[in-house]
Parts: sequence; C-alpha cells; structure tokens
Amino acid sequence: MEVRIRVSWDRSLETGDPEIDEQHQELFRRIDQLMAATHDRRARAEVGRLLTFLGDYVVSHFEAEERIMVEAGYPAAPAHRAEHQHFVTEYGRLFQDYQADGPGSVFVIKFGNRVTAWLCEHICRTDRRLADYLATQRDHRDAHSGQ
Repeated sequence: MEVRIRVSWDRSLETGDPEIDEQHQELFRRIDQLMAATHDRRARAEVGRLLTFLGDYVVSHFEAEERIMVEAGYPAAPAHRAEHQHFVTEYGRLFQDYQADGPGSVFVIKFGNRVTAWLCEHICRTDRRLADYLATQRDHRDAHSGQ
C-alpha cells in the first residue's frame, strides 16, 4: 500500500499579516494538490501544469512580499530576498528532476520534503520577522496619527 503525502496548513504557521497568511495557505493547498496528483498517478502533463502553476505562484507571492518590504522600508529585505532567490533556484532544480525522471516516488518524496520543510522554516523564522516589523510599523503609525 502506497502512502499519500499530505501537505496542510497549520495555524502555527500564521504570521499575523492577513495578506501573507492567505498566500501561504494557498501555497499549501497547491502543494497538497500536487502531492495528490502524483499519488493518484495522474497524467504527467497534469502534474507538469500543477508544478508550473505552483512555481509561478511562488514567484508571485515572493514579489508581493518583496513589494511589502520595500514599501515598509524593511531593513532585512536584502537577506529575505536572498532566501527567496535560493528557493526559486532549488525549485528550478526540482522541476528539472521532474522533467528528467517524471513524477515518480523519489520525486514526490524529494519535492514534498524539500519544499514543505523550506516553507515551514522560512515562514516560522523569516516571514514572522517581517510580519512583526510590519505590525510595529502599523502601531507606530497609529500612535502618531492619534488612533
């Protein structure tokens, strides 16, 4: 019996920033869809579409975070951006593995482990720092506007 790897959002991953949290939840939903597609041995083309969509969504999410960082004058933005770039590179390698070997068991395990581990680590450490900074900036702004 083959076990399906499930990937699900957990409230412990919340950063406190609604926009960022919503995008993270969508990332986890899409990763879970990909894991289901590979487990169910759906057509290689469908798995490829899911991988491409997920890669595009990740880039779009990173761009949104980076826009937020620039607008807020976030001092750790360069390091945060570098983590994003590292992930995009790693995702590209995983996509190349998929293109070479298909969506077999090794790919599924490697993808599931690397992507979800990286996202959880990044969210819990790096994105939470960003969300904390944004909350501090909002509090500071509110205090100076008399609210």
